[in-house]
Amino acid sequence: MKTILVGAVETSHAALVSICAAGHAPDLVMTLPPHLSHRHSDFVDLSGVANRYGVPIEYIEKTNAPETLEKIETVQPDLVLVIGWSQICDAAFRAIPRIGCIGFHPSALPRLRGRGVIPWTVLMQERNVGSSLFWLGEGADDGPIAAQARYAVDPDKVTARDLYDRSLRAISGLLPPLLEQIAVGDIPREPQPQTGISVCARRRPEDGLIDWSRPATEIDRLIRASGPPYPGAFTHGPDGRQLVITQSAPTEPDGYYIGLPGQVQAINGQGFTVACGDGRCLDILEWSGADIPPAIHSKLGKTT
Repeated sequence: MKTILVGAVETSHAALVSICAAGHAPDLVMTLPPHLSHRHSDFVDLSGVANRYGVPIEYIEKTNAPETLEKIETVQPDLVLVIGWSQICDAAFRAIPRIGCIGFHPSALPRLRGRGVIPWTVLMQERNVGSSLFWLGEGADDGPIAAQARYAVDPDKVTARDLYDRSLRAISGLLPPLLEQIAVGDIPREPQPQTGISVCARRRPEDGLIDWSRPATEIDRLIRASGPPYPGAFTHGPDGRQLVITQSAPTEPDGYYIGLPGQVQAINGQGFTVACGDGRCLDILEWSGADIPPAIHSKLGKTT
C-alpha cells in the first residue's frame, strides 16, 4: 500500500515516527519549507526522520497548487495522511489517492470541530475529550471516523501542553494498527453522530491578552489554555513591555492580599502575585519578557 504523509508540526512528527517504526514508512513526506516555519508555533522539521528511514521529502507551500497535485499523482498513492496541516484539501487533492485521505483532529469528534481546538478544550472546561482520525470530505472535520481515542481530564488543572501530549500519544497508538487494518482491505468508516456537534472559531495570539478585571479562575484558565506549544497568555508591565505568562496558581490563603485588579501584591524570587477582579490573586510562576518581576504595587495591563 503506497502512502504519503503531509504535515509540519509535532503531531506530524509523532505520526511519522510511529508508522516508520512499525514498518509502514510512507512513500513520500510533504511538508513546509523551513522559511515558512513561522506559520506554526509547534513546527517540526520532518527531514531528520524522513532521511533516517530513506523516505523522499518534498517541500510545498500550497496544498492545492498544480505542482503539489502533480507531485502526489507521481506517487500514485493508495492513501494520503494529512496530519498537522492547517490548509484545506480541495476535491482535486482528495480524488488522487485510491482509498482516500485521512486527517487528524485533537478532539472526540463530532464535538469541537474547527480551529484552536486544544485551547478551546481548556477554556470550555471539557472533562471527556479525545483524538480522532477521520476521512477528509467536503466539510470541516465532518468525515467518517477511522479511529478514535477518548480520555478524561481534570478541567481545573489540564493545560494545553497536557492535551497536546495526549494527542501525540493517541496518534502514535492509533495510526500504525489503522494502516495495517486498511492494508488488508478492512477500511473503517463510521459516520459521525448528528448530535453533539460543536464548531470552534479560530484563535489568534492576541486572544491571549489577560484582562485582570476578570475572576482569578478565569485568568488561570486562559493561561493554561494559551501556553506551550502556543504563544502564551500575556499582559503589559508598568513600562508597557509585554510579559508572557505560561504558568500560574491560585494564591493561598485566599483573601490574604487586598489590592486592585492587575496590581502586583508580592514578589517571590522571580515569581510574583497579582490581584484579579474578584478579589482573589494569582501567583505567577513562569513568565518571560523582562529580566526582573514588575515592582510591587505596580499595575499590569489594562484594568477597566
